[in-house]
Amino acid sequence: MSLPRTLFDDDHKLFRESAAAFVDREILPRREEIREARRIPADVWTTAGDAGFLGVAIPEQYGGSDVDFRYNAIFNEELSRAGIAYSSSYTIHADVCAPYLTNRTTEEQKQRWLPRFCSGEMITAIGMTEPEAGSDLQGLKTNAKRDGDEWVINGSKTFITNGAHAGLVIVAARTATDPKGRGISLFAVEEGMEGFQRGRKLHKVGQHEADTAELFFENVRVTDDQLIGEVDRGFHHMMEHLAQERLGSSISNISNAKHILAVTLDYIKSRKAFGRPIGTFQNSRFLMADLQTRVDVTQAFVDQCIAAHAEHLLTAVDAAKAKWWSAEVQNVVIDACVQLHGGYGYMEEYEVAHAWMDARVTKIWAGSNEIMKEIIGRDMGLGEVRG
Repeated sequence: MSLPRTLFDDDHKLFRESAAAFVDREILPRREEIREARRIPADVWTTAGDAGFLGVAIPEQYGGSDVDFRYNAIFNEELSRAGIAYSSSYTIHADVCAPYLTNRTTEEQKQRWLPRFCSGEMITAIGMTEPEAGSDLQGLKTNAKRDGDEWVINGSKTFITNGAHAGLVIVAARTATDPKGRGISLFAVEEGMEGFQRGRKLHKVGQHEADTAELFFENVRVTDDQLIGEVDRGFHHMMEHLAQERLGSSISNISNAKHILAVTLDYIKSRKAFGRPIGTFQNSRFLMADLQTRVDVTQAFVDQCIAAHAEHLLTAVDAAKAKWWSAEVQNVVIDACVQLHGGYGYMEEYEVAHAWMDARVTKIWAGSNEIMKEIIGRDMGLGEVRG
């Protein structure tokens, strides 16, 4: 039996019951339909909004609940039972975009965007990644040039989760030239703006439920009322909010791994080979003991990070540790679960096969695992020596 998770109180537990019921009612019966459509339907978003799941961190006057991050974590965990694609789409909206729209906007912008954000009528995405700039935010080519009272945005983004259907995209664009990576600004580009085009919906190896798209900006004109935060300070704004994005990814990773491990435990208790359940073989017992320990230890560290973040104490370094390690453990656990399923683990009708395909990208996105190790190593005083 795993240790109790003490970071949640009775109110959090009631919220989890509601979140679990939402997943059981609104998502699980429709998983095949949603997977084939390659997008989470609009009614799922609005139903989640009506239930108060999308605006937990948003102030009440704009339609949110204004409660601590642990509520975000709970909904994220419950969505991970349905598949990590659901939690990734949610975290982009509620964990990644929300802080920009609450902490870096004017009162007029808050009133214009946040009520629709909370209701699920307007889904959001963030446009950082470009064809030639993934984890290297300093290499952005998309630019915004001043023209009188307007900014003119040109460039492209790729691998944008929620990109095909987002009503608002937070776009990182270069507004000045600076070798240290400054001179980036953030703009809200909204659906229907002239020159804003969505490219093809990208066909990924996994996570088919989460729409992922290319975005193109050709002379998109915006005024200062679409600027988020300060001009030329976008790089700093992004750095300040990346810890929450990486924590959200960590929560999804370990929750998904835990769920698939439970599914596999049930399977090996009932599946027989050589006249007895395959779970009774020593190899299976030892392997499951290894996997369960990895999951429990990782969950304990992620829980520490959740508690720290709820108190505004989570560091970028600890978020990097949680992100890369949870992704590593998730992939080790799910790969082993496929093995324990035997040939059936490679069949698409089995949940473990989809989880295996879905999980591989978690070692890449939100900053690759190699970049996470770089952040941790430098914090240990092991920066690169230049001769």
